[in-house]
Amino acid sequence: MNDDTEAMVGHAPNRPAAVVVRQRGQGELVLRRFLRHKAAVISLVLFVAVVLLAFVGGALWRYDYADITSAASVPPSLEHPFGTDNLGHDTFAQVLRGTQRSIEIALLIAFLAGLAGTLWGAFSGYYRGVADSVMMRFADLVLTLPLLAVAAVLTRATSGSWWFVALVIAALQWAYVSRVVRGVMLSLREKEYVEASRALGATDRWIIFRHLIPNALGPIIVNITILVAAAILVETALSFLGLGVQPPDTSLGLLVSEADTAVSTRPWLFYFPGAFIVVIALTINFIGDGLRDAFDPTQRKVRA
Repeated sequence: MNDDTEAMVGHAPNRPAAVVVRQRGQGELVLRRFLRHKAAVISLVLFVAVVLLAFVGGALWRYDYADITSAASVPPSLEHPFGTDNLGHDTFAQVLRGTQRSIEIALLIAFLAGLAGTLWGAFSGYYRGVADSVMMRFADLVLTLPLLAVAAVLTRATSGSWWFVALVIAALQWAYVSRVVRGVMLSLREKEYVEASRALGATDRWIIFRHLIPNALGPIIVNITILVAAAILVETALSFLGLGVQPPDTSLGLLVSEADTAVSTRPWLFYFPGAFIVVIALTINFIGDGLRDAFDPTQRKVRA
């Protein structure tokens, strides 16, 4: 068979075309599944918009949250989109500042509680036995503490520093993450690659930080996301009770608390910060739902 004949056979019309299969990475699969969750995608866009409005818009807005204008108790207008309070503070500027502070507190709580809970649960689940029993009983003890009551007692003696409020709440919420991480670790520690690492002489710390925690990032990220929403609501409750952020600083919870008595006369002071609280909490919850579905191992075989 000459070269011309080989070329004709190679391009025969009845010969099936070669199928090229491209293997998708886990990160790409997670992203594609998340993008299918329309509510989560819309919530992510909305949450990013709220963050940009609070941090960028607040810096560009004509009024500062501490400025006192000559317009007191003015309803929403072009000059003051969210109206003003009885002292003349621009409510829009105050809501932006309150959103900044509430988001900062929530993110710090999620970071601290997520880090502590991940490390605690990882070591507890990996070592099992007596260490696991002692560590989990302590975590259970923290879970039994009434969050608002204990946080109120611990923050009462302070001057309302936002970072201290975040530290107290994180110290009471890390146990939720630790329980989830511990359960994942109990399963992962029995995997073949962990046994292989042990056989090759890898230390426990190496196995935990290089193998187990990276493979548990899905549940960790989902729970930390949900923790952000919970932290927003806890901070709001503390500030509403007068035990969170204190003036001259402000937060969304403090704004709602200060406007509680003015709902019937100046409702804009109450409803605008309240609406921001609802939007932030709902969007983060929907984002958490989307991440949970994206990281769900049962979805890995779904065609993307």
